[in-house]
Amino acid sequence: MKIFVTGGTGYIGSHTVVELQQNGYDVVIVDNLCNSNIGVLDGIEKITGIRPEFEQIDLTEGEQVRDFFRRHQDIKAVIHFAAYSLVGESVENPLKYYENNLSKTRDMLEVMVANGVDKFVFSSTAATYGEPERVPILENDRTEPTNPYGETKLAMEKMFKWTGN
Repeated sequence: MKIFVTGGTGYIGSHTVVELQQNGYDVVIVDNLCNSNIGVLDGIEKITGIRPEFEQIDLTEGEQVRDFFRRHQDIKAVIHFAAYSLVGESVENPLKYYENNLSKTRDMLEVMVANGVDKFVFSSTAATYGEPERVPILENDRTEPTNPYGETKLAMEKMFKWTGN
């Protein structure tokens, strides 16, 4: 099975790619490299013996995403790590976060649906809960983000819920 990993050269994404490859999955990474670097692929290859397929694509470029799915019709699942994630920056520039994290994820989801890709794993954040009422936070605890980053992640969770129904 071929899996598309967005943000796959980031810290969590690259560790996920290693696990996927070590468990026999074919992986194609898409990353714009704004928070990582191409050298991560060398590390993945050193650990697994397999250099993952990589394309430098910005998910904000809709035509690039559509073209990617046209060229990779064997993609069966998406694991989505690509997002802006700096809380302070999200407060200073909330529209940047809504555009990138929410709008462009929505665009990618539309392309997935159009191409019949219905398996999706999303990396969210504890920031969707805001100030926790208890620790550890439980998945069904109240969500009340205190910053735009958390708000965009919560909005994406809701979008996936309704799209998946």
